[in-house]
Amino acid sequence: MELKAKGSTSIKALLVEDIGVCRLVLSTFLLRLHCEVTLAMNGKEAVDLFLEGKKFDIVLFDKDMPVMTGPEAIVKIRAMGETDVKIVGVSADNHAMEAFISAGADLFVPKPIRMEALGPIIQDVINKKTNDMV
Repeated sequence: MELKAKGSTSIKALLVEDIGVCRLVLSTFLLRLHCEVTLAMNGKEAVDLFLEGKKFDIVLFDKDMPVMTGPEAIVKIRAMGETDVKIVGVSADNHAMEAFISAGADLFVPKPIRMEALGPIIQDVINKKTNDMV
């Protein structure tokens, strides 16, 4: 499912989260930050989107999901040569950072995520995209 904010930037975000409340909160934050948001319920759905040729500027992955975990999906996505996409691991699990970083994530943000934490990450993606166009 894709969601677009009014006046959205060209930033394409993929949110991979199996819990409805977390999906709602994070997608609302991303929309407020003017991202175009695609939702996936688990890691396999995320990997399938990349296999279909979809491109994203940033992906937020939950850790523990049914079918395929966030770190498992990250390994597969990086193995496809997707090195330009910023991947952010998101979890309430105390040991999640190590799992995400060793899988190939660029960053880890503990849950609950606050808008103040997500804003600068999205701004970095916007800045990088702007610089790549120059």
